[in-house]
Amino acid sequence: MPAGEGKLKTTPLDPRFPNQNQAQHCWTRYNEYVLCLKNNDGDEDSCKKYFQFASSICPQSWIDRWEGEREEGTFAGVNSPTKKKARTEESNGDAPPTTFKKMPSALKLKVVGRFHRARASVLTLPHGDVRTPVFMPVGTQGTIKGMTTEQMRNPPIQCEILLANTYHLALRPGTHLIDDIGGIHNFMQWPNNVLTDSGGFQMVSLSKLCEITEEGVTFESFVDGSKMLLTPEMSIQHQNRIGSDIMMALDDVISSVTDDDARFKEATERTVRWIDRCMAAHANPERQNLFGIVQGGLDVSEGGLRDYCLDEFIKRDLPGYAIGGLAGGESKDAFWRVVSKCTKRLPEDKPRYLMGVGYPLDLVVCSALGVDMFDCVYPTRTARFGTAIVPSGLLKLKAAQFEDDEQPIDSTCECFVCKKYTRAYLRALLKKEDGIGAQLVTYHNVTYMLTLMRSLRQSIIDERFEEFVQQFMLTMFPKKDYPAWTVEALADAQITLL
Repeated sequence: MPAGEGKLKTTPLDPRFPNQNQAQHCWTRYNEYVLCLKNNDGDEDSCKKYFQFASSICPQSWIDRWEGEREEGTFAGVNSPTKKKARTEESNGDAPPTTFKKMPSALKLKVVGRFHRARASVLTLPHGDVRTPVFMPVGTQGTIKGMTTEQMRNPPIQCEILLANTYHLALRPGTHLIDDIGGIHNFMQWPNNVLTDSGGFQMVSLSKLCEITEEGVTFESFVDGSKMLLTPEMSIQHQNRIGSDIMMALDDVISSVTDDDARFKEATERTVRWIDRCMAAHANPERQNLFGIVQGGLDVSEGGLRDYCLDEFIKRDLPGYAIGGLAGGESKDAFWRVVSKCTKRLPEDKPRYLMGVGYPLDLVVCSALGVDMFDCVYPTRTARFGTAIVPSGLLKLKAAQFEDDEQPIDSTCECFVCKKYTRAYLRALLKKEDGIGAQLVTYHNVTYMLTLMRSLRQSIIDERFEEFVQQFMLTMFPKKDYPAWTVEALADAQITLL
């Protein structure tokens, strides 16, 4: 039998389609072409790009058969504009199923404490347990700037999971090299878990250097100016080579403050199409967990874009889910309402990850709303500018007021920086732009963030989470001048401030 013919449930003769998810992917691509025809009164020229894309990934024998069936009116696609009769399930053996096959999961989530929507859990991953809610420090290129892996592992930081970025690692040193060395864990000499971002965020952060099409994203390298195409399949292939414990699907990301409803709709629908391509391309689901990223802008209306994306992703029963497209300059009122919408709807038995959020206030409020995981460059980046994070807010250590200040950054902090060095000493290092000053403040900031999340988590387990939040807010806002959005968001989470 020629490759590609017969039932698509058994396609070992075509190496491009070794599993049912990939067959589903091919079927979906052709259906997009048929849907385009339906929406354009059968105008094939208007839908040419969809047909070319389907033809580029599907065996020609399948395309020929589906084209013939469409002309006859017997095509089984749900979007067929010429369909005259539906096939029975028994006679539909030549087409992939319209339901989604459950993707294998390499994680377990055990909830060990709750306060209404807030929850404390143990997330078991291939490289050990992660206690949530958790903040994940960002090591974009395989390292936390100014920190060693030993410092990240050891007390008081005791990091259980950190983040690296696929786009940057693919540019340098290259994912083939990382794969040859034995994966990101060997490359970094990091025994704990790693999450890799797909590269999608760079559509916003490097928007002037990229072009987005249905095929993928073309970046202009910030290293040498060369062009780099990142498709959903390529993003997954890079992440498979990196060997991260959690890998993110490539999504179409745009700034949350973009004033273009049509572009938001396009990006959300493309994100759904791309998740199928990511699922189909994933080679190691038994040891790497693929998370989908819920997009939809700030639309939290009933049946709106966020609901649409949630509906589609929940159907696919992924190992975990992320909330994307936030922390881009939108109002805090819009921000928390999107988070609340998503956490209320996402499955209880799956981890929920809020991407790119790292202000302590945001972590506490969003943990109350039911988020499990966070990441952000904020603690390390702000340290390099000489700003330390403390319970009452921020200390801008370069300020003149700290010139002769003999106090530590934070007398309650267990890090060696706070035990050994004064604010005056750190200011002196930072003012002369000595790299060690930034490193010391980075160490403190990372310690603060992970200590905060451990304390928050323990308060949920100890059934005193509301008191924890109340005290946290009073320390940060001693005059009780709480931002209105925090009051509303926490009320939504059944927490009343003092």
